[in-house]
Amino acid sequence: MTETPIPKTAKPCAEDYRRQHKLRLEHMPWLYFSLKAKHQQWAHPWQADLQCKLAALETVQFSEHCFLAPSATLFAEPGRDIIVGDRSSLAANCYLHGPIRLGKEVSINPNCRLEGGRAGIVIGDKTRIAAGCNMYAFNHGLQADTPIKDQPVSSKGIRIGQDVWVGANTAITDGVTVGDHAVIGINSTVTRDVPAYAIVAGSPARVIGDRRTS
Repeated sequence: MTETPIPKTAKPCAEDYRRQHKLRLEHMPWLYFSLKAKHQQWAHPWQADLQCKLAALETVQFSEHCFLAPSATLFAEPGRDIIVGDRSSLAANCYLHGPIRLGKEVSINPNCRLEGGRAGIVIGDKTRIAAGCNMYAFNHGLQADTPIKDQPVSSKGIRIGQDVWVGANTAITDGVTVGDHAVIGINSTVTRDVPAYAIVAGSPARVIGDRRTS
């Protein structure tokens, strides 16, 4: 029995490689900041064009050297601005609704959802938000005699400090402050403030360690 030969495919062209490289950057945006000079020649204009077009449509401000995945969705009405600090990145399929302020070198990884409510979300410098995280800076009332859809909406805001690592698929609720240098374990639900340097995990999250003694 003769085997059917596998058909040969055409050799990828430069545009094929560039398209694949763009896809890689969407999902691993940290690579954007260490591109070789030959890739910077197309990547920097590509990013400048994406960011300029979005800033013309929404009240979004990008500092220098940011990365924006084309599949990211940002909504920022007047008074609900989104400000992205220098060398910060927004990865594939993340969703941000202002008001949101990102410091310098903040990474929002794929499939994150940040809803700023009215009071907003603030994230400090060099903080890492891993894939699939959710932050909701608003809440509904819970009175038993009123349907949830008719409940008043409150918003206290969410504040996350500098050099924080928020593990994948973590949820952070309205009113929470996470101190500088804290670590939040994967799949956690954070419903109360996290002290600086604390390592927390669980649902609801509780302190399980300290970065200074780990």
